[in-house]
Amino acid sequence: MTNYGTIPTSSSPPPINLDYISRAKERLKDGLGTRRPWRQMFDLHCFTLPKSFGEAVSRVKTNAGYFLMNYALIVLVIVFLSLLWHPISLIVFIAMMLVWIFLYFLRDEPLMVFNHTIGDRTVLIVLSVVTLIVLLLTHATSEILISLLVGVVVVLVHSVARKTDDLADEEAAGGLLR
Repeated sequence: MTNYGTIPTSSSPPPINLDYISRAKERLKDGLGTRRPWRQMFDLHCFTLPKSFGEAVSRVKTNAGYFLMNYALIVLVIVFLSLLWHPISLIVFIAMMLVWIFLYFLRDEPLMVFNHTIGDRTVLIVLSVVTLIVLLLTHATSEILISLLVGVVVVLVHSVARKTDDLADEEAAGGLLR
């Protein structure tokens, strides 16, 4: 006798990999944990003009190391806001953010391509270039470049004007601009 059209009732659902989800959640918490409090970043008592060019460069290096995640969020928000009037570019931007999350932020093990280990710096550079190229192909070139320029100017103005006396030297020393 044939059983055409019958649905088996004893099958169990495939197991969900909860370990990967919990690791991803922990990595996101760790990454966002490096973000500094916004109150500390915008404390009005900590803003003065530098006395020399050397002091301004020193402030930029220290503040960029200490507020790196905050600065990245500011630039991303500025780029995101500039793309609101370009829905295709916005969709591409969100897709590239997902690629970044999975290939850069949530990776537990080194990235392997054709049995070669790819370093974090290489992944960062390649993802940055690919993201920029893909976004520029969406014909929102001027908006993207202007928003990146505005973001960099906002970050530079803040990092030059904010004093670094109250920041921990050992935490700021591991910054991007060493």
